[in-house]
Amino acid sequence: MALSIRLSRGGSKKRPYYRIVVADARSPRDGKFIEKIGNYNPLLAKDDEKRIVLDAERAKHWLSVGAQPTDRVARFLDTAGVKERETRNNPKKAEPGEKAKERAEERAEKQKAAEEAAAEAAKAPAPAEAEAEAPAETAE
Repeated sequence: MALSIRLSRGGSKKRPYYRIVVADARSPRDGKFIEKIGNYNPLLAKDDEKRIVLDAERAKHWLSVGAQPTDRVARFLDTAGVKERETRNNPKKAEPGEKAKERAEERAEKQKAAEEAAAEAAKAPAPAEAEAEAPAETAE
């Protein structure tokens, strides 16, 4: 039987409250579980000691039996000092996708073309200015 240490949601709508449970990996999220080893209340402040309550001894026992924690529970176990969690590094996380890069290139090309057109217009004298200068010279 594949065991997992995971969160089981409780509480009302928009007021979540989670139990940290050991359950069969095939059972539903809020369904039958083997043992409750703690709870997690995300509505409390991050520095509140009651935000995460965890029975470290039982967690160690279930880990030794072969239970696999979910990512969130692994974080809780790491902060409690029960199980070391490997740090993750995803350098491409902030990099935009291919379509976003294409859109940015198109925008840059359009902007460059608009700037070049504005520069050309600024270099050449306006036709109204040229006409105004021409009659003034002939009047003299």
